[in-house]
Amino acid sequence: MRLTKHLLLASTAIALAAAPAFAQDATITIESWRTDDLTVWQDKIIPAFEAANPGIKVVFSPTAPTEYNAALNAKLEGGSAGDIITCRPFDASLELYNKGHLASLNDLPGMDGFSPVAKAAWSTDDQATTFCVPMGAVIHGFFYNKEAFEAVGATVPATVDEFFAVLDKFKADGTYIPLAMGTNDQWEAATMGYNNIGPNYWKGEEGRLALIAGTQKLTDEGWVAPYRQLARWKDYLGDGFEAQTYSDSQNLFTLGRAAIYPTGSWEIAGFEANAAFPMGVFPPPVQNAGDTCYISDHTDIGIGMNAKSANPDAARTFLSWVASAEFGTIFANALPGFFSLSDTPVKMEDPLAQEFVSWRDKCESSIRSTYAILSRGTPNLENETWNASVQVIKGAETPEAAGARLQAGLESWYKPAGM
Repeated sequence: MRLTKHLLLASTAIALAAAPAFAQDATITIESWRTDDLTVWQDKIIPAFEAANPGIKVVFSPTAPTEYNAALNAKLEGGSAGDIITCRPFDASLELYNKGHLASLNDLPGMDGFSPVAKAAWSTDDQATTFCVPMGAVIHGFFYNKEAFEAVGATVPATVDEFFAVLDKFKADGTYIPLAMGTNDQWEAATMGYNNIGPNYWKGEEGRLALIAGTQKLTDEGWVAPYRQLARWKDYLGDGFEAQTYSDSQNLFTLGRAAIYPTGSWEIAGFEANAAFPMGVFPPPVQNAGDTCYISDHTDIGIGMNAKSANPDAARTFLSWVASAEFGTIFANALPGFFSLSDTPVKMEDPLAQEFVSWRDKCESSIRSTYAILSRGTPNLENETWNASVQVIKGAETPEAAGARLQAGLESWYKPAGM
């Protein structure tokens, strides 16, 4: 009896000693829309984390971008989603949190390394709760073919008039399509067009927040003027731009057939891999020399925890590591053009990435105008802005009519707080 008791106590002690190590062993799965990042996660990010956390294995399981939202919602509703959820900015992720799918990360170690502005895209409207770790931002601007510029004697434009003078020079020369952008996919006309040049007109955050507050309208000059510039782009987009897809535009530029490409920093890695000519980038030209410049420095991607994760401790360990300077350095250099949102400076090696991020020191940063609050209803302002941008570029709608249509749609469901 005594022997049995001693054996029982011994086995219990062994089990207790082994319990922490056993409990730490876990495999966590990351849901993401970034299918193009798969090798970066598998070859760089995950090995670095697993080396520092040998009890946790990580599986990166992306879904095609166009299918991600629907697939993720179905998994979350069905209880089959992964432990880690890659978060789109603002309303899409806020809805997941409000439905109880994302856990609060207020007490996550490392979250104090991000400013309120960095966390705003993944926080409740009152900023009381943050539910995703900010991972990266993208900066809008223009890529240009340095060889093409040299061939026609063009210099990098700083003002809108200089920008159109350069476009005229390329149009007259005839060797290159002056501006590579199509309207087939719609979103690029708004994301790479309207929200690229727009902050210089509505003064970035000043205008965006005023629109949310109801003290500005989409019929105001600051919101209509970018459409006037877009309407002028039509003459420089080349034949058949109406049927030109996003990938068509990318190919036209990387094959050396176009001189300028309006887009953003997210193109860096792909363009550097595919273009055989030297490239440069420039920020959206201001209206007049000496004007304050504004850039769309958009909080693009975050990462959170499934509130029903079977491995919450392991998931939190991973998310805390994502908040670290180690992750920020790996991420920013493995994916040049996706810039860390941490307060801790990250040293980047890519020259184009360095140029993009240097604009933060010269210009005022803002985010895409439709992403926070203003696209929660029907008609959806983000999608309507896609359509309006396309119609204006095609000449099917005037800038003034586009602004009036968008404002009427917004007013049909949105009432600013206190008004």
